[in-house]
Formats: sequence, structure tokens, C-alpha cells
Amino acid sequence: MSDDFRLAAEFPPSTRDDWRRLVEAALKGASFDKKLVGQTYDGLRTEPLYARAAGAKPVTGRTPGAAWTLMQRVDHPNPAAANEQALQDLENGATGLTLVMVDSVGANGYGLDASSATLERVLQDVKLDAGITIDFNLSPATRAAVQHFAALVQSQQLPPAAVDMRASINPVGGFAATGKSPQPWTAISKSFADLIGELASQDFRGPFAVADGRIIHNAGGSEAQELAFVVASAVEYLRALEVSGVPLTTARDMIYFRLSADAEEFLTIAKFRALRKLWARIEESCGLAPKPAYVAAETAWRMMTRRDPYVNMLRTTIAVTAAGVGGADSIVALPHTAALGLPDAFARRIARNTQLILLEESNLARVADPAAGSGAIEDLTQKLCSAAWTLFQEIDGAGGVWAALEARLIQTKVAAVRTKRQQAVACRKDALTGTSDYPNLDEAPATVLGIAPVTPPKEAATTLTIDA
Repeated sequence: MSDDFRLAAEFPPSTRDDWRRLVEAALKGASFDKKLVGQTYDGLRTEPLYARAAGAKPVTGRTPGAAWTLMQRVDHPNPAAANEQALQDLENGATGLTLVMVDSVGANGYGLDASSATLERVLQDVKLDAGITIDFNLSPATRAAVQHFAALVQSQQLPPAAVDMRASINPVGGFAATGKSPQPWTAISKSFADLIGELASQDFRGPFAVADGRIIHNAGGSEAQELAFVVASAVEYLRALEVSGVPLTTARDMIYFRLSADAEEFLTIAKFRALRKLWARIEESCGLAPKPAYVAAETAWRMMTRRDPYVNMLRTTIAVTAAGVGGADSIVALPHTAALGLPDAFARRIARNTQLILLEESNLARVADPAAGSGAIEDLTQKLCSAAWTLFQEIDGAGGVWAALEARLIQTKVAAVRTKRQQAVACRKDALTGTSDYPNLDEAPATVLGIAPVTPPKEAATTLTIDA
């Protein structure tokens, strides 16, 4: 027995009631609930103290002991400069590239055009079959980039099965972001299934379709709203693939997920764990034995500030930690100057090295689901599952996520939470360090590249109606 345990044994055991009496004395008559009990934007109660969750089991996700894939954004609108970014990132620790197309969710004013010439130049000298992951961020106007990529693989005479490509096909996300669609879902679902079938027939491994929660998160939505949206999107895709003749056992492997990770550390950990539980319930409802889905993470755009951007490094570190602990299979860290313009090499290096330090020096990925058994995290996970499932059922009852978007059911709920967030920030209930709290009035401006924002293609230039 260590000296610490011997010392602890000299004190009498204490109970929660003992702790509560001491707390009540310290509060001097103030309300326990008002002072110490929190509430999330989903209305979920958070306690100041939790007991260990007895009998809790780890949530199966990323391979135990395996590092998550360290993704770096490639978003410089100049193909030669984008290629330089990609090669530098891969040479310095990145294990995947996210090709950000102009006007896609998360492009933030920059990104690549979808021409085959651009794609070929951006990926020049990149060994596509060397075990790296290629992910896409697409917009409705740039979805052809996936087919150009497939043609590039063929032109290099590479076996598609040796190329780890995630196509990021997401018509639901495109509809949610733009608020309009050229065709009804009945027609789009067929072309969606056809495109995925085309990629699968070429022997790409996939997954191909992404259920992406960033549009909900960026618009101010809650954790349960983000979860319900991605699960509903995945179910819509599952049904579309089944109608096209794809067996459910195959269809589920064609779908992956993407969530935002922010500086609300415990909520982010619980959100990633909850997604896996929710999807397992969907699989069981389909008569399938659950298997781990692929879950990607990107640090949250909505937490990035223009004022004192160096604080964004801290917020990003918390977000990456939370996503990693929550079991994300891959993580993209936004550079700390992203809200100011196109990040320079220093900001990109910091984003990359934030992940490398957590992986290689902190060994954060060594333990599978380290939050398992934590009273606080288990409670939050279960509450998020319940809240998200209730909302998912409401969306499904409205005819599915596409019909719910047409009826503005989702937009209305997200807008209500967004209003609450804006009010909380305005009265400093939600503190933004470096902006609303502890601003550095003498801060020197951070450096970004002097590249003008990219004008999106005309057919994709639409209003983000989810905020309305």
C-alpha cells in the first residue's frame, strides 16, 4: 500500500450526505440548485458531484490503443500553394488530408474549385496508396470532385481498394445549408445511391456518404439537436441505399459520421459516445448486429474568435482532447487564426502539432474509452441519448430529415437554441475568454495570408436559411 493510501485510511469514511451538509453550510442559505447545478441548452441537468457509474461498459469505437487519423485541411484556393500545404503536412506528421471545396460547410470563405486539373495539381506527388486518408468537404456545386478523384486514381493505375477515400457525399447537408434543392428527395435519393454504387463498383472501400452535424453546430444548435440530425440523416441514406437494392449490411458500411468538437469538454466527450450508442440502436432496429461506425471530428467553427485569437489554441486543445477521449476516428483541428482569414504556415503547424503532442507525448489514444465508468460522463451520455432519440423520433415521424427540413421543423428548433446562446453571450452568462471576458486591449494583430475570400459558384450562392 502506498503512503497516500495509508494516510487516507486514517480519516473516517465520508458520505454524499456529509458532503452535502458541508456544502449547505458554505452556501449560507443560498440555493443549492441555483449555485451548483447546471443545465445544458438541451435542458439536461448537470450535478456538481457524481458517484462512480457501477457496471458501466466501454463504448466500442476506435481500435483500442490505435491513434486517430490526424487530418489537415487543404483549402488554399491556389492549387500549387494547396499542394505545398498538403506535402508539408504529410511530411510533418499528418496522416490524412481534408480537401475543402469552395462554399462547402466549413470552407469559411476559401477552398478549392472542383475541376479535375485543380485536383490533379493539389495532389501532385501525394502517394495516395501510402496509407493516408483523403476526405472531402463538398458543396452542391463541387460534388463532381469525387468523380474527378476516382478518375485520378485510375489514371495513376492505383487499385482503388488501396486508396483510403471518404467521399463525403451529403445531399441532406447541402439542402440544410442552402435551404433549397433543384429536385425533390425522391429524385435526389436515386442519384445519391447511383453515385455511391458507382464508387463501390470501382472497388473503393468507402465509406462514401457522411451524416454531418457541423451545419447544426455552426448554426448554434444543441448537442442533442446535432445528434438527432446526424442519426436522421444516416437513416435517410440507409433507406435510400436499401431502396436501390443495397443490402443493409453493406449499406451501413457506406455511411460515416462527422461531429463538431468544442471547448465544452465533458459535453463533447458525451456527445461522441452517445452517437455510437444511438447508431447501435438503429442497427439493432434494422436487425443488424452493431459494429463500430466511423466517426470523424472537426473542432468547432463557432468557438473561434477574432479577438485574442491565441486563446483559440486553448479552446482547440480542449476540443481535440474531448474528441479523442470520446473515440473519434479522425480529427481536423481548425488553425487558431481561421476566423481572421486564410491561416499561414505557423497557424497550420500549431493546429497539426496540437494533435501530435496529444497523441505522441500525452498518449491520449492509448486507452479505449477512458471516460467509461465516470459518473458525470455516463450520466451526460445517457441523457444526451434520450434527448436526441426523442428528437430523432419527431423528425422521423415528420417523414424523415428531408421532409422535416422542408417543414422547417429542424430550423425552428435550432434557431430557438441559437437565440438563447446569443442572449447568454450578451449578458456574459456564457463567457468568451479574450472577447467578452479578459480582453487584451493592446493585442497585436495576428498574421494571416493575404488571400481574398473566394467567390462561390453562382449556382451554390444561396442563403443559409437554418439560422432564420
